[in-house]
Amino acid sequence: MRSVRLKRRGASLLPRWLVVRRASGFIAALLVVLLPQHAWAAAGLDGAAMRWPYALPFAGLLLSIALGPLLFARFWHHHYGKIAAAWSLLALASLVVLAGSMATLAALVHAMLAEYLGFIVLLFSLYVVAGGILVTGDIKATPAANAGILALGTVMASVVGTTGAAMILIRPLIRANRPRRYNAHVVIFFIILVANVGGALSPLGDPPLFVGFLHGVDFFWTTRTIWLQTAIVAGLLLAIFVVIDVWRFRSEPLPGAAGAAKPVRIRGLVNLVLIAAIVGSLLASAMWKPGIAFDILGTRLELEDIARNAALLAIAGLSVWLTPDEHRQANGFTWEPIREVAKLFAGIFIAIIPVIAMLDAGHHGAFAWLLSAVTSPDGTPREVAYFWFTGLMSAFLDNAPTYLLFFELAGGDPQVLMHELSGTLASISMGAVYMGALTYIGNAPNFMVSSIASENGIEMPSFFGYFVRAGAVLIPLFVLLTLLPFAPILHLH
Repeated sequence: MRSVRLKRRGASLLPRWLVVRRASGFIAALLVVLLPQHAWAAAGLDGAAMRWPYALPFAGLLLSIALGPLLFARFWHHHYGKIAAAWSLLALASLVVLAGSMATLAALVHAMLAEYLGFIVLLFSLYVVAGGILVTGDIKATPAANAGILALGTVMASVVGTTGAAMILIRPLIRANRPRRYNAHVVIFFIILVANVGGALSPLGDPPLFVGFLHGVDFFWTTRTIWLQTAIVAGLLLAIFVVIDVWRFRSEPLPGAAGAAKPVRIRGLVNLVLIAAIVGSLLASAMWKPGIAFDILGTRLELEDIARNAALLAIAGLSVWLTPDEHRQANGFTWEPIREVAKLFAGIFIAIIPVIAMLDAGHHGAFAWLLSAVTSPDGTPREVAYFWFTGLMSAFLDNAPTYLLFFELAGGDPQVLMHELSGTLASISMGAVYMGALTYIGNAPNFMVSSIASENGIEMPSFFGYFVRAGAVLIPLFVLLTLLPFAPILHLH
């Protein structure tokens, strides 16, 4: 079979048969590993025995991600995987000294199999499937057209997920805006709206809400509860974007004479069916509870989760097999963005292990002040504190475990949180989803969109440059959201 090789930092589009064979081999190896075996009891990590230096590897990794592309870009792009691995090994070494090798190994297995594996498999499948959808034709990069794409992506995000919506629309948006002198702001607002805010209305939209769904939150709870807040934030963001884009558009040179515009066409429609299959797989895994699990060093892997990951990998393989290679070639598709996300987030999920342990220690840990900050002396939750702490931590940690952490801090009972403490759960949900847009690492699609834009000639800002730009737009909106006088009201207490 014919393979199309795309050269970009050594990335290549592998032949279909080879990709499918490798995916099949991975699934088979995974199933062999998960056969019933002697159960190892994870000793667990004593977060109360840790102090702030145990968080230094995680801080070092974040600073590397922030400063590496800015200070030593060439070295970073060639060795970011090794840098992430070095910080991860340092975090693991500190845990070995504290808790021993078996407890550290158990914690590593839990982080990789129970948290990272499902995370990266879902991102990988959405990236591959969405990369097979080719939108052709002439889209003029006018403020109206750009706003229309952003609005469409914002609506799509709660249906096909922030990753799916972002991967479908980012390449057509980049192709349309590449001729413009000022175009980075378009991608920045795309990250904010399509890769984050738009996913706030369903568990399919953003990983934190899917975590809540798996822990008993009703599927349509966020739709019913925070639709108005999401509409206000998204509407104001679109209005701000239009003002900025009109201003930038007026400073662009006048375009030369152009021929007849080619009509917009969507190719690779089979991938829309495959995206629906991904959505169906997620829903099925949440509803199907066979009660079968495999124990690996104290980490329980439920059969439905294994089946979901296998199905997602199979769907990705089908996408590669069924989609003409020319579609991905025209899309500028390479494996580099998902490879970068996979390596860096593997490092994040490992280096964050001691940080999560310290947070889980509650009043006995180094972050006891956090629990006190979100709880009144009488035990009442401080909703504003939940919103801001969940949000700001989601911007610098992965927003899914951050959501779960504050979900448990608030009691962890979904029925209580959906009713008596609905404002608290709304605060956690909005903080995790909305403020994931503040940095490139707040939500995984952020990094992928930035990487794809950079590969296609868009001069994206650095980590801090993006944070400053996104914060200047978002922080005032979050202050407004804190003060809005309608339910769920974020009581100051």
